[in-house]
Amino acid sequence: MSVQITAKMVGELRESTGGGLMNCKKALVETEGDFEKAADLLRKKGEATAAKKSGRDASEGLIETYIHLGGKVGVMVEVNCESDFVAKTDDFKQLIRDIAMHIAAVNPACISRDDIDPAIVAAERKVAEEQAEGKPERAIASIVEGKLNKFLAESCLLEQAYVKNPDQTVQQLLTTMIAKMGENMVVKRFARFEVGA
Repeated sequence: MSVQITAKMVGELRESTGGGLMNCKKALVETEGDFEKAADLLRKKGEATAAKKSGRDASEGLIETYIHLGGKVGVMVEVNCESDFVAKTDDFKQLIRDIAMHIAAVNPACISRDDIDPAIVAAERKVAEEQAEGKPERAIASIVEGKLNKFLAESCLLEQAYVKNPDQTVQQLLTTMIAKMGENMVVKRFARFEVGA
């Protein structure tokens, strides 16, 4: 017996995942109405779609500013996409506002691990090694790598837990939008200003 997929079910899945109407319906049909499995299926398809699009040139986009705490913190961020059409959509504008607000709140050091200064990484590695002294020899390497990975995840914008939804990273937020809009999107650069800092 097949489950009847209603417009309400499709609407709820769409609202929850941000997926397209037809994709949500297909996912519900494929999972026989299981909401959790359908959401997981959409996420996996979204990640696959984003991976396919990641090599495409993103030379359009917008620059957004965000001022917080009564003018004490300000952010300017550039996010690129493939077309002017997508850059003008409300969804894209909201994405950039959300990323700017996240940067104001969390203060990342850089966009990704590739951008972090090797001297900072070396200094953090030295601190982690000093903290691991006295531990069993076999455990030291994994302790140091664990601490270093934690530091990098907290420092790099794309790996940080998204401030509005800590269950996802900023990269996952971006990936969801790439899947929804069908274009590659890249956080190109940002600057964060804080009075007195």
